[in-house]
This record gives sequence, structure tokens and C-alpha cells, in this order.
Amino acid sequence: MIRAVIFDVGECLVDETTEYSTWADWLGVPRHTFHAMFGAVIAQGRDYRETFQEFRPGFDLNAERQARAAAGKPEHFDEADLYPDVRDTFTALREDGLWVGIAGNQTIRAGKLLRELFSSDVDMIGTSDDWGASKPDRAFFDRVAEVVPAGVNEMLYVGDRVDNDIRPAVAVGMYTALVRRGPWATVQWNTEEAEKLPTFRVGSLLELSGVVREFNERGR
Repeated sequence: MIRAVIFDVGECLVDETTEYSTWADWLGVPRHTFHAMFGAVIAQGRDYRETFQEFRPGFDLNAERQARAAAGKPEHFDEADLYPDVRDTFTALREDGLWVGIAGNQTIRAGKLLRELFSSDVDMIGTSDDWGASKPDRAFFDRVAEVVPAGVNEMLYVGDRVDNDIRPAVAVGMYTALVRRGPWATVQWNTEEAEKLPTFRVGSLLELSGVVREFNERGR
């Protein structure tokens, strides 16, 4: 029985095209070139942050975030950056009687933006900076399990990455849903893990209400 649904943020709820484009601008790199290198790094199974090193060796992401903020160009996303199925999905799941949360690898600033966007739409918003633990570390998912009012085997974690979302969530005993969008899911979708590990594979978050309802009915 699934009683709680918890969502990743980047490329699950938020389309990060604008954010990474602004990083290309900050680095003085053509956007097309930056995105191409970003995809290559992911396809090679490397940490996405290595993309920055390709253009500026020694790049310190945290320091550059502070420099951008000081220059009046902080990280930012708003309603226009949300995937169009997000709000209707939250509404449908809550109408189904499910507890809904957001938990992802995000900065304090991003957490503030998430709360401005979603405080009235979900039951909980937590970030890696809030908790001092980041995906894919087990400590992050243990923290999710602590704050969600359901058993770990009653939680569904929804994300776009096998490595950061699906695999570690399964390891702690959660159900999982892999959504096919963004660079990671595009690269990983046809891998053996992506095909076998998730409880559900969806092309849109709008599918979740139906598949969860059917899953729960089978378990009655």
C-alpha cells in the first residue's frame, strides 16, 4: 500500500533548462556547447558538476553561486520553469488521500523558492541543505523516512535519475517511479536498471494517480 508520494525537484518538478543556460552565460560559453558537454558528461556516468571543470578547471560551484548572487544573478526558478503536469498531479494525489512531499538535492535558496511555489500544495518540503545530507547517500533517504508520516514501505519516491533517485530509494525499502524527462532519464531510460528497478515508469507525472490507485487496489 502506498500512502505517501515524495518528489525529487530538478527535472522532475522543475525544468532546469533556464538554470543551466544561465550557467553557460556565467561561464561565457555558448549555451549549445555547454548543453552538449553536459550531456556527454552524463552519458559517461560522471558527476554533472564535472561539466564546469571542462570549461574552467578548479571551478568551485558553491563559491560561484555566491559570486552570482553578489552580482545580482542568483540561481532562480519560478512558475514558468515548472513542468506543466506538476500542479495537476499534486491536486490529483491529494484528492486521492495521499500524503505529498518534496525532497531533493537543493540549496537553502532553492528551498525558499520551493516553499514560495508549493507551500499550499504539498505536506512537506525538505532539501539536502536543510538536512545536511545529499542524494544518493542513504542518510538523505533515512531523513525522508523520518519526516514522512508513513512506513518506509508505504512511500513512493519519484525522480528522473536511476543513480540518484531510484537505486538509493529502493535500497531503503521505498517504492519508486522513474519519470522520463530531462537529460538523465533520456540517457538512462533503456538501461537494465531503469527497466527493472522502478516500481513504475511514467512519461508524465499525471500517470501517477492512476497507477498508484491501481497498485493499492491490487493490494487490498
